[in-house]
Amino acid sequence: MNKQLCVCLLNDSFPPIIDGVANVAFNYAKNIHSNHGSAVVVTPRYPGVQYDHPFPVVSYPSLKTPKTAGYRTGIPSQSIVRELASYPIDIIHCHCPFVSTIVAKSLRNATGAPIIMTYHTRFDIDIAKNFSSTIMQSTAIKVVKSNIKACDEVWVVSRGAGENLKSLGYDGDYIIMENGIDFPKGKAPEKLIAAINSETGLPADVPVFLYVGRMMWYKGIRMMLDSLSKAKSQGVRFKMIFVGGGTDFDDIEKVSQELGLKDECIFTGPVNDREILRAFYSRADLFLFPSSYDTNGLVVREAAACGLASVLLRESSAAEPVTDGRNAVLIDENADSLADAITKLSANMEYMKTLGRNAMDELYLPWDISVARAYDRYCEILNPTS
Repeated sequence: MNKQLCVCLLNDSFPPIIDGVANVAFNYAKNIHSNHGSAVVVTPRYPGVQYDHPFPVVSYPSLKTPKTAGYRTGIPSQSIVRELASYPIDIIHCHCPFVSTIVAKSLRNATGAPIIMTYHTRFDIDIAKNFSSTIMQSTAIKVVKSNIKACDEVWVVSRGAGENLKSLGYDGDYIIMENGIDFPKGKAPEKLIAAINSETGLPADVPVFLYVGRMMWYKGIRMMLDSLSKAKSQGVRFKMIFVGGGTDFDDIEKVSQELGLKDECIFTGPVNDREILRAFYSRADLFLFPSSYDTNGLVVREAAACGLASVLLRESSAAEPVTDGRNAVLIDENADSLADAITKLSANMEYMKTLGRNAMDELYLPWDISVARAYDRYCEILNPTS
């Protein structure tokens, strides 16, 4: 198929709202516009947000989302569908199985374009956190299943994401389509790393550990704090940097102090400047990501791009592309196992550097390659071989 495609990308969040899936939607749109066909983004409207991108962003009315700080729930309408139908849309690619899928189904009715759904995250955990009633949780999961089954093709970002989707009762087919990252390969400029050292007071003679992500307990952060406390009690010297925000931020900071880690832990809050974030990865010696929640863990590849290896849970989705002892370290899901890894690695800084170099060489996946694979699949869907 020689025709350049017009791809409509829908998600319930989009930058300046910062989360993993919003980042995915942005990079799909950016790479399709730059390297392939054309892209149209559809997302709920956020007050005061103005979009200035080479591709159009169509926003629609929204309301504040209870219990989910910073997010809004879209209110779709036929006027939005009519506006979108004015574009020559060939493919509808939905990245969220809630309101975005409702818009996507209406748009399919109007244009005849097929819908691809990418399943990114463990919605069962998010649903349980936002709905205390088991009836409401069950209803929300049924909505997710129904919306996903209504799509013409389903993608997942990892084998673990597919297993989680099946656990919700989805019995259809899916294919794995890995996400990329927007960092170049290599460390950030030295002046940015020096600025990190100056602003945080990081010493040169102790290992620096890093976590980047939402500050939510279910990301394995309690286990991380317990392991750091154990390592400290065994005489390990270190600094631990937490980059990110979230509803559990204050509790996490409080628990770190209760565990005697006030001098070791640095909490930066969200870092939205990607070059500064890259400098944090480049400054650290080891990335700690003991999360069983994440279905992909783009942060692991971001760390790898900067020559930073990760400590991950054995058999977690984030660990799928890595090799234990070569470009990452795998642990069991308990604080003792993580503390043991921290203690041993802290005593061998050269080994940490070797792991980081291997991670950079073997795990790096830029967005241009990832989106090119997805675009090839778009073309196959529209022009299947007999």
